Amino acid sequence: MPDTIIRPSIKLVKLTYWLAILLAAALQVYRSIGSAPRAVVVWLLLVPALILVWAAGAHIARRFTKLTVTGERLRYESGILSKSTRTMELAKVQDVRVDQSLGQRMLNLGNLSIETAGETSRMTIGNIDRPNEVAERILEAAHHLGKR
Repeated sequence: MPDTIIRPSIKLVKLTYWLAILLAAALQVYRSIGSAPRAVVVWLLLVPALILVWAAGAHIARRFTKLTVTGERLRYESGILSKSTRTMELAKVQDVRVDQSLGQRMLNLGNLSIETAGETSRMTIGNIDRPNEVAERILEAAHHLGKR
């Protein structure tokens, strides 16, 4: 089985980019047809700029978070400057849980939590695409190893 790499979804980041762009465009239209002082509109344009900065940060953080399913192991890596890596045996996976808020369900996103035998904490990766399919894939790989 080839390695499977799972990353947080880009959907929410794209949505945030679009929100910032639409807000900036609306403020420009308001400035051109409204009677608001120019200084007020310039200060209001800081809001979409801050939203864009936040979206760019989330975009970069997303690129540095991944869950890799290799032959017999799961490896979770996160971090930009300092990196945290957690590796666990796929055969020890006991529970794979998917949590979805209403907004996540609408976008087919979810938070995936994995618990292994002998571990006291869960490993969670948030906002992944098609979380139920990913959970099934991990459970199938763990079950396949258990049959060996």
